[in-house]
Amino acid sequence: MQFDTKVAILVLEDLAVWQKLNVTAFLATGIAGAAPEAMGEPYLDAAGREHARLLGQPIMIHAASPETLARAYRQGIERGLTRAVYVRPMFATGHDAANREAFLAEPAEAPDLVGLALRGSRKDVDKATKGASLHP
Repeated sequence: MQFDTKVAILVLEDLAVWQKLNVTAFLATGIAGAAPEAMGEPYLDAAGREHARLLGQPIMIHAASPETLARAYRQGIERGLTRAVYVRPMFATGHDAANREAFLAEPAEAPDLVGLALRGSRKDVDKATKGASLHP
């Protein structure tokens, strides 16, 4: 199936595995929250029990250098893509309000990104993620 939109998550390549997983999970929830129309229907198991909805399209996970993250961030802004961000100081916080404060304290044009999720037209997301390889 071909989708009009694309979702990509870029994660800093040299993070510890637990950090990569944590960042990816947070960023995926950011995209799901910003794009409820992208959510699929609830899952039903064979016993008829309902389970949570998932994003209705694939999410591409990329490994990225700091330079690639910065470029994708700028491109995401310029192209008007939906963005979810995770900056290094957020590893030291313990709740959402502190995460928002940590992000607000970052330089607007050059935050210390460790992860970025983008959603928008396939063409624009592809251009923004140019240079990032799929995560191994």
